[in-house]
Amino acid sequence: MSLDISGGVLLAVLLGAALHASWNALIKSSEDKALDTALIHGLGTVTALPLLAVFGPPPAAAWPYVLGSTLIHIGYYTSLAGAYRHGDLGLTYPLMRGSAPLLVALASHAVIGEGLSPLAWLGVFALCAGVLTLGLSRSALRHPGDEARRRTALRYALTNALFIAAYTLVDGIGVRVSGNAPAYVSALFLFDGLPYLSLVLWQRRADLAPVRAYAARRWPVALLGTTASLGSYGIALWAMTHAPVAMVAALRETSVLFAALLGTWLLREPFGWQRAMGTGVIVGGVVLLRLG
Repeated sequence: MSLDISGGVLLAVLLGAALHASWNALIKSSEDKALDTALIHGLGTVTALPLLAVFGPPPAAAWPYVLGSTLIHIGYYTSLAGAYRHGDLGLTYPLMRGSAPLLVALASHAVIGEGLSPLAWLGVFALCAGVLTLGLSRSALRHPGDEARRRTALRYALTNALFIAAYTLVDGIGVRVSGNAPAYVSALFLFDGLPYLSLVLWQRRADLAPVRAYAARRWPVALLGTTASLGSYGIALWAMTHAPVAMVAALRETSVLFAALLGTWLLREPFGWQRAMGTGVIVGGVVLLRLG
């Protein structure tokens, strides 16, 4: 495995990051964020079936990684729900996404024997710092309210970062064992969305009629989100067969930058000096990773 990243792989991961931002923007602008998230991931199971028919299942050696990643995702969805229940999206999301790539980089040498050059390390640090700068506004950091709830939200967010790092490493190994990225990601999506969909349905079990009505109205839009989500992670896993997992994980978090740009363009959110500064740091991190 080469310890650098080619221009073609870099551009592919940036495209995947833009796809990741697009379905997150869809959720951010929705009427029911939890249910839209559940629909997007739940439809992944339906979408995965024809893909498995086309690409075939991954080899037997890859299935433990698929199942392991699915179990880790249960912890991911649980801590994600806890973070959003106790804290604002503007506080918790950047912490989760900005911390995970650094954890992947720290663990990748011990777990899969991949080290990074000093320049690549600087790139990872810059990307993480840029994501945190871009996402964590002063209002999010100083949000008024119950300080105990805020601390609980921070614990959930940092725990979630651990789950993100864990499934990234497991899938990075699994897709290499598979030798077939489309087959692996199809098998993963066959199971991945069911735990969160089940959680949302269980929480709303007292009255499922509004859920059915909402799903009947929103499924075409949710299917677009499913396609973007599957394409985004499929590109990332393919890239992990051609470049170090830590580099791909860090580059994938440029999705926060694309989300900020989409928010400014579509949702009329202010960009401001802090987002401009974070953008500059992220771009610098991308350059360093390419050179490293």
